[in-house]
Amino acid sequence: MAKGAVFCLALFCVAATAQAPRPATVRVDSSLVLIPVHVTAITGAPVVGLTREDFALYEDGVRQTITHFTQDDAPISAGVLLDISGSMRKKMARASLAATAFFQTASPEDEFFLVEFNGRPKLTVPFTHDWQQIADEISKAKASGLTALLDAVYLAARQMKQARNARKALIILSDGGENYSRSTLRQLRSTLIEADLQVYVLGVYDENYAVRHSAEELRGPALLDRVASDTGGRDFPISNLEDLPDIGRQLSRELRNQYVLGYSPGVTAADGKYHRVKLTLVPGDRGPVHADYRRGYYAPSQ
Repeated sequence: MAKGAVFCLALFCVAATAQAPRPATVRVDSSLVLIPVHVTAITGAPVVGLTREDFALYEDGVRQTITHFTQDDAPISAGVLLDISGSMRKKMARASLAATAFFQTASPEDEFFLVEFNGRPKLTVPFTHDWQQIADEISKAKASGLTALLDAVYLAARQMKQARNARKALIILSDGGENYSRSTLRQLRSTLIEADLQVYVLGVYDENYAVRHSAEELRGPALLDRVASDTGGRDFPISNLEDLPDIGRQLSRELRNQYVLGYSPGVTAADGKYHRVKLTLVPGDRGPVHADYRRGYYAPSQ
């Protein structure tokens, strides 16, 4: 590796040098932790025009100096995960409409893939710029079987390694009725953080409480909300079909319009441990706002 070369791992970018004639060794010279942040008003609209002085960042309780700050609108690489388990049988039409509402905001540079899952996840459509191909697959999907939701997210995370765009996200269309995965939620959380993936949910929940629901369905919204919030994403419950166009546009804004804050963590840069991140907004006259961001990262091992 030549002097000054740069490699990246998840949220971490570190500069490395090599020493000859011994086998190449890596020495951390500098590092940068990047934290994507979505800031929304109480109405759900994105808050734009903030500066680095509007944010305060802490790692493990210690305030950090924000050395990198951008706000941009970039193309995305998104994996769409469609739940085709038996609990979705009466919800497939809503799932299809939700997907179409989101796809209609796509730009030509965006790329997508589709993972369908019931008791077993399957990559149905690999990365493509043709979102209509994925929408067509979703519209004809049939629901049956158990639900391996967590296993499907693992499969999607592996597929995302082929992404061409820096902005990456997973979008789950599901009721969250997990009941068949071999993976655990704790393992999944670590995988998503290490892969620098944000998860968004289009929650196809059944609010007809006159109908008896399984324990998995009842736990579904909380499970999906936790998976999303752990990665700095959000859950958009779909309760009214008339809201779908607005939900699609809001999800698109959150994926594409974000702040990226960066800082150098110093001596802990390559200790292989998990480091907690806390972000606050400096009080101002902007009114009540909410920030979604990744709550921590695993540092690479030196």
